[in-house]
Amino acid sequence: MGGVPVKHHSKGKVGRRRSHLAMKKTNMAACSKCKGPIVPHKACAQCGTYPSRKK
Repeated sequence: MGGVPVKHHSKGKVGRRRSHLAMKKTNMAACSKCKGPIVPHKACAQCGTYPSRKK
């Protein structure tokens, strides 16, 4: 047989199933060198430094 649904799912049922698919808010921190916004555990896009490593 095919992939035709047997029963109709209401909009509420579908919405509850998809409730965890929403985008999450990203955490931002300040760069210790240039004070620009950075994502944690990533190198700074403006000055290129990584907080726990020395060049």
